Amino acid sequence: MLLLVRGDKNVRNFAVLIALADLVLSLLVFGFFDRADGADRFQFVDQITWIPDVGLNANYLLTVDGLSAPLVALTGLLGMCSVLASWHIGMRVKEYFIWLLVLQTAVMGVFTSMDLLLFFLFWELELVPMFMLISVWGSGRKEYSAMKFLIFTILGSAFMLVGIVAVFLTADIGTFNMVELSTKATMLTSAGLLIPLSGLFWLFFVGFAIKLPAWPLHTWLPDAHTDAPTAASVMLAGVLLKMGGYGLLRINVGMFPSQTDRFAWALVVLGVVSVLYGAVVTMRQTDLKRLIAYSSISHMGLVLVGIGSVGISQGTLSVTGLNGAAMQLFTHGTVTGLLFLAVGLVYEKTHTRYIPDLGGLAGRMPVVAVAMLIAGLASLGLPGLSGFVSELLVFLGAFQAYAWPTVLAVLGIILAAGYILWMMERTFFGLRRESFDDLTDASVVEAAPLALMVVTIIGVGIWPSLLTDVFESGLNPMVEVLNGVINP
Repeated sequence: MLLLVRGDKNVRNFAVLIALADLVLSLLVFGFFDRADGADRFQFVDQITWIPDVGLNANYLLTVDGLSAPLVALTGLLGMCSVLASWHIGMRVKEYFIWLLVLQTAVMGVFTSMDLLLFFLFWELELVPMFMLISVWGSGRKEYSAMKFLIFTILGSAFMLVGIVAVFLTADIGTFNMVELSTKATMLTSAGLLIPLSGLFWLFFVGFAIKLPAWPLHTWLPDAHTDAPTAASVMLAGVLLKMGGYGLLRINVGMFPSQTDRFAWALVVLGVVSVLYGAVVTMRQTDLKRLIAYSSISHMGLVLVGIGSVGISQGTLSVTGLNGAAMQLFTHGTVTGLLFLAVGLVYEKTHTRYIPDLGGLAGRMPVVAVAMLIAGLASLGLPGLSGFVSELLVFLGAFQAYAWPTVLAVLGIILAAGYILWMMERTFFGLRRESFDDLTDASVVEAAPLALMVVTIIGVGIWPSLLTDVFESGLNPMVEVLNGVINP
């Protein structure tokens, strides 16, 4: 159908229509998701027998629950913003928007697949469009950054594939069905496993930690962000990193509850190191994109801290920490999406991201400055904005299990206030440079995605139960299984 479109303008309009339709459908799924007590956990099920004749027992199984429904809505929202942020693309326009829409399709598939083999195929499908977007439409060392992203992610996928095959070949399992594997806690036991449960847990963990990314598997991210086009950076930070956190919650917590409890301390340690390392390195950055990239490493560390909050050896678990980790996936997606949109506009109009060369932009670009400030304040956890909600839930949940590590993680938020406010002062305020006197503010098309993100960030900050109730409905069954493991 795309081949029938004539002219770059028509291609852009067609891409907007597709992204708008996807946004509407994803919001309908989220809006009509039944979160009431007693409602089916998995809803909007679409299942087709896929590979029945070769002994694989694989199904085309798409569905959503309380964990995935908000992330589906996030993907639709950021997909729309990415298309609008690509209005200026003038080279190979048709090919560019094809790859962008294929990328969105792949991410949607990851969040809705409940068959391990189908999940893996969508996970791998995402690599091709992102590689093309960075290597063709990127800047700087774009080929190097695209290849580095590809190598790291394929390495993680290899670990994951070994885990998937080992699970399927285990005696008395013989299924890729993640619904069964996550709702029947006795399916994965130590008996008959080709690889011990601990080994399976860490195989999946490595694959997801690379994508998250967690220290020390993070080194691909700053390069990929720095050299990617704006829309690719928005999708990369907004939803591709969230695939790693989603996988940890869906598979590591959902399918390996005993190992999650056993190794929760290790997740907290890695999370705290990621938080502090990312925050300290962020303060040394002079490139706006690299600054946001390293801040993402810091904030994604909170996801590991939230997941590690299950490591309580006595008492009854609370869903608070896991809910905070899931909320961090959504809120960080919108916050970094807005940051990269604003930085993209700054670069497009000033032709530089080097912070010492900037200054006084707020007077010439007030809309972009306000959007950047709101995103920055949400990132450092200002009450009333979405970032505060997720960070508070993570800290409340984790403090019960690991008090002092949680205190160290809070230092990362203090450092975030430093580097965000310092960046804003150097970039948008202070002495205005004469070379920027002719700058123009964001146009209507450029301001539209900024407005979508701002409304979402403020809306979730004021009404957090819009998301927390949905996430809780998906996480409660996992917590019940964990409670059964810890307190048999």
